[in-house]
Amino acid sequence: MLETVNYTATEELTDLFYQNIEMYREGCPDFMNNPRGKAIGIFKRRGIPSRKNEDYKYTDLRPVFQNDFSVIPRYVEQNVDLHEVFNCDVPQLNTHLILLINGWYYGRNRKMGNFPEGVICSSLQHAANEHPELVEKYYNQLAGQSEDPMSNLNTALAKDGLFFYVPDNVTIEAPVQVINLMNAKDHTFAIQRNLFVAGKNSEVKIVFCDHTLNQQYYILNNLSECFVNDDARFGFFSVQNQHNGAVNNTHFYAKLGNHAKLDTNVITLNGGIVRNNLQVKLAGEHAHANVNGLILADEKQHVDNATSIDHMMPNCTSSQLYKNILDDQSSGAFSGKIHVFRDAQKTEAFQQNNNVLLTETAEMNTKPQLIIDADDVRCSHGATVGRIDEDALFYLRARGIGEKEARLMIMFAFAEEVLSQIGVPVLRERMEELVDRRLRGELGPCQNCSLSHKK
Repeated sequence: MLETVNYTATEELTDLFYQNIEMYREGCPDFMNNPRGKAIGIFKRRGIPSRKNEDYKYTDLRPVFQNDFSVIPRYVEQNVDLHEVFNCDVPQLNTHLILLINGWYYGRNRKMGNFPEGVICSSLQHAANEHPELVEKYYNQLAGQSEDPMSNLNTALAKDGLFFYVPDNVTIEAPVQVINLMNAKDHTFAIQRNLFVAGKNSEVKIVFCDHTLNQQYYILNNLSECFVNDDARFGFFSVQNQHNGAVNNTHFYAKLGNHAKLDTNVITLNGGIVRNNLQVKLAGEHAHANVNGLILADEKQHVDNATSIDHMMPNCTSSQLYKNILDDQSSGAFSGKIHVFRDAQKTEAFQQNNNVLLTETAEMNTKPQLIIDADDVRCSHGATVGRIDEDALFYLRARGIGEKEARLMIMFAFAEEVLSQIGVPVLRERMEELVDRRLRGELGPCQNCSLSHKK
């Protein structure tokens, strides 16, 4: 056993790749296999991130890989009773339902409604073989530009996930719900790769729900690439509700065309260690990105959100709002960067990170950044870290409201600014209920998390 944890884990994962390289290549076309060598090289050179890595300054992932775990390089059939899963109160929406297990597209998925003609919803590996000209056009075009070691590890080991394509001029009215489950007999390291493509003047909303069905130790490395073409509208709403022994490392890359609109909102209700990486390129004029997040953490949970918004063309706008409520010995981090390129005149970009610490032992680190290379722009950023507003507390108590309920009301009002940005009304209502219960200490992982069936 090597003395340095980082070296040991990095070497073990690199060896895992080379020892099973044929298995990782099996069933995948060349455009998925060709980037693997370069990606594993970047991962080996940079290593599993520690606090010495500036981009992971507040999150050390090396201890995560100290435990023994299994890796699943081939699809393993599971007989999942959807009704049993729903009895565990995994969220369910009206029509379109997709199930992923341990990073793999579930082989027995069924539609809860019909998609419009031309929509492709399938296993990524299946789509890569059945629609190679379409998938190759987009696959790894964004992630392949990254030096992030965990993103490159995903590219090296990627086998499957979700492929979702919406043709030009097609609108999917009902939200598409993705149930992303971890369920295994052993401690498991899962790799998942997703690709979303919204054609010109199309519209779709994706609700992505992360859950664990048992108490095994899980590490999920989940990477999504999203292409929002001219005049398209894409919504991505993520609900993270895993147990405290789970590690969730996500990467979300998006590229927007002319007049394209992206709405994202990540709600972290539970999870042991969560690191969310989001990178958006505003590559067309008049594009807009609305990026939001809400984190509720307690005990010794750690949640880190890192965002990067590139304004590459004129007349684009972006807005970021992230809020954390941290209790007990939990810790949080936010690192948000806005880069306005030289030709991106008339840019409007705003970023805000607000945090409430409920105990003396909770910890928050925040690092907003602006890089402005154009001169005709409107940009701002700000961050606050503090306690519950004592004046507001006094105001409520003076009107006969008990201290506990008054504190809950203030915290919920603090969270509501982010929840109000959720563009799916039924999801927003359900998230408001879940957040209220989470603040009261009544919500555990995979408990009473089903969404209303009303339209």
